[in-house]
Amino acid sequence: MRKIAIYGKGGIGKSTTTQNTVAALAEMGRQVMVVGCDPKADSTRLLMGGLVQKTVLDTLRDEGEDVELDDICKTGYGNTRCTESGGPEPGVGCAGRGIITSINMLEQLGAYDESRKLDYTFYDVLGDVVCGGFAMPIREGKAQEIYIVCSGEMMAMYAANNICKGIVKFAQAGGVRLGGLICNSRNCDNEREMIEELARKIGTQMIHFVPRDNDVQRAEINRKTVIEWNPECPQADEYRTLARNIENNKMFVVPKPLAIEELEALLMAFGLAA
Repeated sequence: MRKIAIYGKGGIGKSTTTQNTVAALAEMGRQVMVVGCDPKADSTRLLMGGLVQKTVLDTLRDEGEDVELDDICKTGYGNTRCTESGGPEPGVGCAGRGIITSINMLEQLGAYDESRKLDYTFYDVLGDVVCGGFAMPIREGKAQEIYIVCSGEMMAMYAANNICKGIVKFAQAGGVRLGGLICNSRNCDNEREMIEELARKIGTQMIHFVPRDNDVQRAEINRKTVIEWNPECPQADEYRTLARNIENNKMFVVPKPLAIEELEALLMAFGLAA
């Protein structure tokens, strides 16, 4: 089983990208589990048809320790298995507690057992790189591969570079590696070329360029992934390509984060070339 964590700046489209990629893998016949690692608990909404499932922490608060796997892990589109970690009440505690509690509970209840024949587990991780919850999947060795969702916007690239610094730290103690950058396009000037160059400089690859398309928003309004909503539309094929690229990926690296001056120089070079 491959254990994959999806990182990126808050609001960059991690959850949307994760769920659409997972839908494509499910369409390919892969068995996939998604573990939402954000207190907003929106990592599985599209796979679950809009159903806001009860989080692990809420279940434990309401029912105590006597829970079954089916209480916290629901079946979504394409037979995907969906869990939302949840988090503490706003202003109380750290999201990291919810994530590790959730993962430990899934382990105890046998969610990862070989008998379940999972091909992938995806961790959709919150965007705040200073939060304890950010590091939990890689610090605890739960995830092996990381993909960073970014765009040609300055703060998205800045966050991607910061995430690489975190990967370097934990790669030294474990086996976590960066699998590549996913460009979730914002239609910035020279965006594809800029992210390809950023990937090259930090020693990785742009695993796929996902063009901006309003079909993504149309599908979300209908509480579905693009593949479920309109499997014939071009954007569905983009997510299929991303899924295949991840499945066939063999390039896993310890990244080489840029100094802030290098990152700003890259932004300037491509911005001025517009």
